[in-house]
Amino acid sequence: MEKPEALTLDSPVTALKNVGAKRAALYEKLGVRTVYDLLRFYPRSYIDYTSPVMAADAPEGENCVIKAVVTRRMQPAPIRKGLVLYKFIASDGVSNIQITIFNNEYAYYGIKAGEEYAFCGKFSKMGGRYQLALSSYVPAAEADTMRPVYNLTEGLANGMVHNNMREAVDRCAEQLADPLPLPLLREEKLCQLRYAIENIHFPQGREAYEIARRRLVFEEFFTLSLALVRLRGREREEAAIRLEDTDISPFLSSLPFELTGAQRRAIGEILSDMQKGFPMNRLLQGDVGSGKTMVAAAAVYAAAKNGVQSAVMAPTEILAGQHYATFSKVLAPLGVRTCLLTGSLTPKQKEERKEALAAGEIDLAVGTHALVQDSTAFARLGLVITDEQHRFGVEQRRRLAGKGESPHSLVMSATPIPRTLALIVYGDLDLSVLDELPKGRQPVDTLVIHSNKRERALGFIRDHIAAGEQAYIVCPLVEESESELLAAAQYRDRVAKAFPDIAVGLLHGRMKPAEKEAVMAAFQQGKVQLLVSTTVVEVGVDVPNATVMMVENAERFGLAQLHQLRGRVGRGSKKSYCILVSDNDGEENRKRLSVMKATNDGFVIAREDLKLRGSGDFFGSRQSGMPALAIADLFEDADLFKEAQEAARRLLAGDPALERPENSAIRVIIDRLFDQNKDAMN
Repeated sequence: MEKPEALTLDSPVTALKNVGAKRAALYEKLGVRTVYDLLRFYPRSYIDYTSPVMAADAPEGENCVIKAVVTRRMQPAPIRKGLVLYKFIASDGVSNIQITIFNNEYAYYGIKAGEEYAFCGKFSKMGGRYQLALSSYVPAAEADTMRPVYNLTEGLANGMVHNNMREAVDRCAEQLADPLPLPLLREEKLCQLRYAIENIHFPQGREAYEIARRRLVFEEFFTLSLALVRLRGREREEAAIRLEDTDISPFLSSLPFELTGAQRRAIGEILSDMQKGFPMNRLLQGDVGSGKTMVAAAAVYAAAKNGVQSAVMAPTEILAGQHYATFSKVLAPLGVRTCLLTGSLTPKQKEERKEALAAGEIDLAVGTHALVQDSTAFARLGLVITDEQHRFGVEQRRRLAGKGESPHSLVMSATPIPRTLALIVYGDLDLSVLDELPKGRQPVDTLVIHSNKRERALGFIRDHIAAGEQAYIVCPLVEESESELLAAAQYRDRVAKAFPDIAVGLLHGRMKPAEKEAVMAAFQQGKVQLLVSTTVVEVGVDVPNATVMMVENAERFGLAQLHQLRGRVGRGSKKSYCILVSDNDGEENRKRLSVMKATNDGFVIAREDLKLRGSGDFFGSRQSGMPALAIADLFEDADLFKEAQEAARRLLAGDPALERPENSAIRVIIDRLFDQNKDAMN
């Protein structure tokens, strides 16, 4: 059926040739609904046919492009049901190469003997013979281009996207209105949007691609910087509360240990902020075990000393309970009145504590989402502390701050991320970093083993428990399933049977809050010696006596998550160990786990994680309420981010509400950007 002639940016993708309901549903999975969405659906990589190599110079085990003439076709070779190998011999003028195609009869018969092609695929040498496992090819006459490769979903081929994109670019690129003001384009030496879109999908050479990509990366960072400022209301209004008395020497002298230099520096920065004429907005970033809670406690003490209430919001009841215990222990002897407010309290307990808060009889409320309920009121809330902020929706954080009049804000994060990422994820918060561990802490030794060594690892755990210590075993699933992965419930039963003399506990996310609290309390008190858990244990469990952490199916976890899990041990003075169990011998997994073995520094791990998997999904909407990046790479493009952020600040300085006509297009893009992520942010 012929497609209608009119095609606009707002047209559904079904208006394109060969896009019916089935293909449109596949595009929908990728977030592509309209022609505009398709134009903004950027390639993830390119096959650069413009730089072929000779077979003798090709890097073994890597993808490369070789230009060669087909000299001989070989008969198809069925290997097993559903797998046929198609082979032919080609020559680059010096060497012969055996080209192998897997299960693609169409490609095999489309390649003609005597013709020259640019072949792309993984190159190898075997028995002195050059081989190439074909992934794509073009006739030699077309090898003067970079072919885009897109992120796909099953059923949607790269060629389909390529053809649809060609039509969209040819018919609609000229309709694109450039959202960036002309003076900004000139100032930053950026190309027009139409040129960028055309050359990001169909580059007219490497230079054109670089120009197009720089423009689109800058636009993405620029738009995000503007949006964050507007979204988070970062105008520095006048502070309702200034601290007059910041002498915390009674707090410092009451501690049974000495703070690190980094902790003292961070406390000084926080107290300085809280004396200024505008609200503090500071991110306190520190690796697991670096002592963020003590820094927060110092700020709470200073606030209470000035008659100001504080609120600490944690993402889970386990973490809220732990914070409450820690804050109470160090602050109660100093006269700071503290309460815990969580969803699992009885109605009567909640009512009594909320009444005390509203009456000003409580100095510090520690809790979960219960703190932001309409029925929770404060007499004089002046300090809001959120822990692991990326786990909360933006609206929840706003509602807590709204309980006071422009209160000071401190965000604590144990997720070590490079400064550039911190600036994006948290807007333009001031940054304090705890880069020292408390005295007496020893680095955790990390081992990587195959599952055939599991029994030895369990024996290692038994020995440490026999010595009076405790251990964790973390599994990625909760219960038995068709998957071969070990499930936590099944695993607990197996371990308990093997170790009848050891008290084995189970902790997972499907348990009721009271059940979780009971298990954790038993583990913290030493009644449970071995805790089998899912990643619920990742945040908020502090048991200094635990010295061994074993993680099953370690390939299923991200590096940052593995680092967080490892941080549950090594919290006391005893030597601790982390055992990562994985049978995945793939190159990428080996690299990832070798990073865990090589360092205990969370910032180094985060940087390596970024290198290995790229940054497009480093903070997606699921993690932080922020839209995922479509083209920018936070690791590679850090310098360009700084330029874009400065440009955004200059623009907002002259037009805070983006009301000028020349800024209307960028305002529309910002609104669209966050409308699409509204669900994730609430």
